[in-house]
Amino acid sequence: MKISIVTVVRNGAEILEKTILSVLEQDYADFEYIIIDGASTDGTGEVIAKYRDRLAHVVSEPDGGIYEAMNKGIRLCSGDVIGIINAGDSYFSGAFRTVAAAFEDKSLDEYIFWGDVEYSVLGRIRGWRPEQLKRGAFAPHPSMFVPRQIYHRIGLYDESFRLLGDYDFMYRAINVFSIKPLYLPELIAYYQEGGLSDRHITACLRDELRVKLRYGASPLKARIVFFLKIFKNLPRILISR
Repeated sequence: MKISIVTVVRNGAEILEKTILSVLEQDYADFEYIIIDGASTDGTGEVIAKYRDRLAHVVSEPDGGIYEAMNKGIRLCSGDVIGIINAGDSYFSGAFRTVAAAFEDKSLDEYIFWGDVEYSVLGRIRGWRPEQLKRGAFAPHPSMFVPRQIYHRIGLYDESFRLLGDYDFMYRAINVFSIKPLYLPELIAYYQEGGLSDRHITACLRDELRVKLRYGASPLKARIVFFLKIFKNLPRILISR
C-alpha cells in the first residue's frame, strides 16, 4: 500500500525541518511526500531545498488559506492512503507501518484511520472517542489517514473555513456518509500546541456550531453545547487574547 503525506506551511522555517525528518525517516518503503508552501518569505524555501530530491512534489505560491493548500496537496497525491501533517507537528517512528497494517484487510472506500496524538501541553489524546460523538467531538487531525477513494467519494476540505475545515470533513464523513472509524490506541503523531486554532478558540467554536447546523444537528442542543464549551474554555480564551 502506498502512503502519501502532505505538509502545508507558510513561514515555518524554524519548525519545518523536524516535521520533514519525521516523515523521511519512517521505516516504510512505499510512500511519497508533498510539501505545499504558501509563498514563505522567512527561509522556509531553503529548508525545503535541503530535501528536494526526496520529495515527490513541492508547490510554493500564494494561497487562500490552509484548506486550499491541503486540497492542492491531496490533488497531487498518488498514494492509496493520505496523511496530512502540518509544519511543527511530527510523526512517531513506525507510524506508517502501523497505518498500513491497519488497512491491510480493510476496504479503502469504507474506513478512515485514527490513532492517538501526543499534545505538547495536554499530553496524550485518544484518537477516537465514540462516547463523545453526540457532542461533536472528533479525533485529532494529525493522526488521521484517509484513503484517496474516500476523498473522491465525499469531497475535499471546504475552503470557506479558516479554522475548522478538518472538523467539517470529519463530521461530514462520519455523520453524513457513514464512513467507519478505524482506530488503534497507538501514538501516531505529535501535535505542537499554540497554532492558529489554539489562538482563536472562540472562532473555532463558532465554526464547530456552523458545521453541526449545516448537517442537521438540533439547533437547540448545538447552541447549548456551544455555550457550555465557551464557559469551559473561558480561561484559555482570556489568555489567548
